[in-house]
Amino acid sequence: MKAHVDQDVCIGCGLCAETCPAVFVMNDDGLAEVKADPVPAAAADDCRKAAEDCPVEAITIEE
Repeated sequence: MKAHVDQDVCIGCGLCAETCPAVFVMNDDGLAEVKADPVPAAAADDCRKAAEDCPVEAITIEE
């Protein structure tokens, strides 16, 4: 599984990094980015939840 953050859409709320810190981190610009590629199997459920909960739908998941 792979995750992607569209930084043109991301508003930098940080919810994804709180929900799934194994995959998402906030960068120096205050936007989310993926730090784990591919997503570790142990973090897959949290990664999906982060994508579902993103208020601007900036996260896409490739299974």
